[in-house]
Amino acid sequence: MSIRVLIADDQALFREAIAALLARDQRLEITASVDSGDAAIEFVRAHTVDVVLMDIRMPGTDGIAATREVLRLRPQTRVLVLTTFDLDEYVYAAVREGASGFLTKDATPESLADAVVAVAEGRPVMSPRATEALLGFVREGAPRRDADSALALLSPREQDVARLLASGASNDAIARALFLSENTVKTHVKAVLAKLGVPDRIHVVIWAYEHGVLRPSD
Repeated sequence: MSIRVLIADDQALFREAIAALLARDQRLEITASVDSGDAAIEFVRAHTVDVVLMDIRMPGTDGIAATREVLRLRPQTRVLVLTTFDLDEYVYAAVREGASGFLTKDATPESLADAVVAVAEGRPVMSPRATEALLGFVREGAPRRDADSALALLSPREQDVARLLASGASNDAIARALFLSENTVKTHVKAVLAKLGVPDRIHVVIWAYEHGVLRPSD
């Protein structure tokens, strides 16, 4: 089954070019392209899409607010931010609202198509340098909440998995640390994401800093 993609960007030529390029990839189906955050919200309200390619800076409802509303309406949808700039406070805000990653608009067609597939499969898309910068934003600005009440959402084993996820451990590393099979770890990771209400691993890191499970010195 093809991955259904919605493109939201206020520049018509760019929007049409991206649609034409991605349409060549048999894994993807371009369901529509729209010119504003408001139009993206209305389309998602009426149709199911798997991935929204979202511009940040649009007139009216911007990509940050549109990301928040799209994910409220369709929690299973993934948002991939397209930006002219590298990671800045606007992209960080979109990730905080639930976006699964971002690419700059000079990305190659192949890398963009692969990124759409990745976020559709629940894998965040962000370069190591951007991830480090994102965590810098989180460490500096995340409000501190009560760690115990946050962890109470999870079983004791899920708490162990969540802490390791937040530290950046892979499934294999978690399995070795907790003496579990990798399939069991995958089951626990899925449960952690569902109970915390976050779409992917990078949002577990954000959650952990916000709730004091990790601290700026970690």
